[in-house]
Parts: sequence; C-alpha cells; structure tokens
Amino acid sequence: MDDFESIKRSAAYPAHSLLFMEGESPRGIFLLCHGRAKLYMTSSQGKMLLLRFADGGEVLGLHAALSNRPYDATAEVLESAQVAFVPQAEFLRFLERHAEACLKAARQLSDRCQDAFDQMRSIGLAHTAAEKLARLLLEWSSEGHETPQGIRVEIHITQEEIAQLIGSSRETVNRLFSKFGSESLITLHGSTLLVHNPTALASLVNT
Repeated sequence: MDDFESIKRSAAYPAHSLLFMEGESPRGIFLLCHGRAKLYMTSSQGKMLLLRFADGGEVLGLHAALSNRPYDATAEVLESAQVAFVPQAEFLRFLERHAEACLKAARQLSDRCQDAFDQMRSIGLAHTAAEKLARLLLEWSSEGHETPQGIRVEIHITQEEIAQLIGSSRETVNRLFSKFGSESLITLHGSTLLVHNPTALASLVNT
C-alpha cells in the first residue's frame, strides 16, 4: 500500500467529467475512490450503449493498461468524485514488484468478464424490450429488501440510462413502467421501486 500511495496521483473530478474515452490510447489506470461513474460505448450511428456503472473502490481502464490497447469504452463520472490515477508504465512496474496486487488485478479482470457474460445472458439475449426490462428488474430485486408491500429497490439511474442499458428508447421504458404498474407488478415512486410480483415478472422472461 505504501508503494501504491507513492505512485498514485489523486484529484477531484466534477460531475460529468470524462476519465478516458473509447478509442483513446491507454494512459494508465483510474481508481475510483469516492463517487460513481458509468461506462458506455458509442456505435457508428452515434447510439450509446451503456455497459455498466462503477462504484467507489473499482479500478477503471485496467484492461487497456495491461493489454496496451485503446480504451474500449468511455468512463464518465456521474457525481463529484475523488479519483486516483497511476500512469501505465508505473502501474506495470508496480505489478511486477507485487505478486498479490497482480493476482488481484487478474481477479478484477475476471469479474468484469463474468459481468459482461451475465449481462449478455440476462439482457442481450432477450427478444423484446419488455423481456429485457423484466430481466433487469428481477436482477435488481435479487439484491433488494423484502417489505410487506414487496421487494424494495433503490434505483439511482434515469429512465434514459435504463433505456441505454437494455438497448431501447426512453419512451419505450416509460411505457413499460406504466404497463407493469397498471398490472400491479411494480410500483415506482421517484427512485424507489417496489416489485410486488416477481413471479409474474419472471413469466415475461423467455427462458
């Protein structure tokens, strides 16, 4: 830790700052100390595909730094954040000096790969927007809290970002939320989602 502290450079980033951009040559790794960020790709037609959200403690840009390939996504800070940057060459020398840190880096790469497979399986292979949204809500509810009214989940992203996450439009997501609500499957109040009937939601998923 003392060695890592000696090579990192910490800075505060305001909301919506870009840490790195898709296609940019790797400059190093970014440790998200506090705050949240989103990672997304952009198609040749300019359509955004939201890949995932990153929370405090995650290292971003790891794959590019290790492979010396361009960043495969854009990382944007969602709120004021504290970020530590380590230049690529210094980070690689750090890994050579510390086997445990090298193993942890490999594990994080493995976790990100598994996350991508899980996302493809749960959302990417779905046939309709309704199925994709149902899968996403079920995934969130698996980490929610049981209440007498249903499973409570706090949603910290907008409907536009949900649409980007499932490859749909904000209008479609808004319509589906209204439909699921009218069928008493869910209730959405602000950022609080109550899943009343996960069994019925699961029946929408094409297994």
